[in-house]
Amino acid sequence: MVIPTLDEEASLPQLLQALGKADEVIVSDGGSRDRTREIARRSGACVVTGPPGRGGQLNRGAAMATSDVLLFLHADTRLPEPALGAVAQAVASGAAGGAFAVEFDARGLVWRLGDRLVSLRTRWTGVPLGDQAQFVTRTTFDRLGGFAEWPILEDLDFARRLKRAGRTVLLRPPVITSARRYQQRGIARTIATNWLIWLLFFLGVPAARLARLYRPQQPPDNSSAPRQGPSGRKIASCSPSELPPRAEGSD
Repeated sequence: MVIPTLDEEASLPQLLQALGKADEVIVSDGGSRDRTREIARRSGACVVTGPPGRGGQLNRGAAMATSDVLLFLHADTRLPEPALGAVAQAVASGAAGGAFAVEFDARGLVWRLGDRLVSLRTRWTGVPLGDQAQFVTRTTFDRLGGFAEWPILEDLDFARRLKRAGRTVLLRPPVITSARRYQQRGIARTIATNWLIWLLFFLGVPAARLARLYRPQQPPDNSSAPRQGPSGRKIASCSPSELPPRAEGSD
């Protein structure tokens, strides 16, 4: 299981505590300034660090993984109790990968409507996004070349390519994901921005340009950049030799 993080000290303890049944947990950090990496190491997770950017973080985490199935989980998303077994069953039945249905963690009718809209969008397009706990077999992941290392939309791009690579499934019970981004930016504004970005992406606008719509451009801050070893290699707190033997099941 690979968890990309950036300043997630508030979300990480509860998430890691709930992942006791996972074969291995790899936290791929993008330069957190808080206690994210410390919390992850104390929990027993493997920690790999590098530049921020979810696509690159997911790829670095996957490179450290030893399992035959990779599951990518956002730090603010919670898996249902039977999730790992459901993933194993899906893969055993021949699925190349997939994801989960999703519900927001906020209360109210507007959020339940949001749950339904996301479910309809996912079933209509067959393209679940990153907050839906995407999973894929290692063989398929390697064949696809991993995630695009773009500033945004790496999950959308990967899901589209995965759909073409083999049979995918949408599993239940749903994962529970945070509504914080919608609450901070406004529900209507966030939905409108998302749909505009997706439309422009499908029309051929590069992800790097679309990132300006998603979040304001900020100058890089190297004061808290991850340590680098010789030749610029990113530092991990564990190595493949320290990880358990390759296991059958979800990562």
